[in-house]
Amino acid sequence: MSGEELPDRAVALELLRDMVRVRRFEEKCAELYSAGRIRGFLHLYIGEEAVAAGAMRAFGGEDAILATYREHGHALVRGIAAGRIMAEMYGKYEGCSRGRGGSMHIFDAATRFYGGNAIVAGGLPLAAGFALADRMRGRAAVTACFFGEGAIAEGEFHESLNLAALWKVPALFLCENNLYAMGTALGRSEANVDLCEKARSYRVKARCVDGMDVAAVMRATAAAAAEARAGGGPQFIEYRTYRFRAHSMFDPELYRSRSEVEEWKKRCPIASFTRRLEAEGIAATGALAALEAEADAEVAAAVSYAEAGSWEPVENLTRDVYTEAA
Repeated sequence: MSGEELPDRAVALELLRDMVRVRRFEEKCAELYSAGRIRGFLHLYIGEEAVAAGAMRAFGGEDAILATYREHGHALVRGIAAGRIMAEMYGKYEGCSRGRGGSMHIFDAATRFYGGNAIVAGGLPLAAGFALADRMRGRAAVTACFFGEGAIAEGEFHESLNLAALWKVPALFLCENNLYAMGTALGRSEANVDLCEKARSYRVKARCVDGMDVAAVMRATAAAAAEARAGGGPQFIEYRTYRFRAHSMFDPELYRSRSEVEEWKKRCPIASFTRRLEAEGIAATGALAALEAEADAEVAAAVSYAEAGSWEPVENLTRDVYTEAA
């Protein structure tokens, strides 16, 4: 842990609750995938929960959020109902994308959650555009774009940060560095592994934070969002985190050792934050078990909602694909 000062009791417990909700949701998704209830691709967020839980507190309803294909946790913390997310995972019509997006394309205009983008770095140009549009409309909003460190090898990263800096738009470029872009270690794809230095080369203010410490994530993101909102231009944060599960459910995980994974698990963001809260008297012994039971009930209700959902009518299949001629 970084030793960050703990937030007040109410906020601390909310942070813990959100991390537990994401963990339980993802664990259930893995179970449902193995049972054939969820199909297609599935990328789990287990181990990285502190980033979504901590970062999302910096954003209000007026702000726009863009994410990658590992976005279930972000969507859940953003406020999209667990049932609508799970129904989307099932491909049901009651899902937040009417069942058309599935795991990798969670979308919800009501919460300004614009993906779920399956293309690596695909959200970065969109973030520059959203932020520019909000500024042109005079909205006091910021745009937050989450992406993995693998996106930094893509041209869109450099183009987007360059334009965002030129235009001084209120965008936050939030890099979840989990060390492996699919199965490629960072040092095997980047000659310079100092990601903040890359962002600063475009005159973008950059911060690096312990992505396993939810309190550190919350404070760093809040500071960056406040600066962008006040006209300070785009911001970059590198969250140093780690996924405990494979890249996807199809990943044989031959690129890292079991011992490495186990070492990182000792830094589990949920377990370590719980220990800190108990040590400071903020959470009573047994508080985690109560939050887990609460999350289990929420996830169970979400599964029931998805199971009871309907398939999109066949006559709707060309909806949003073709338009009637005038």
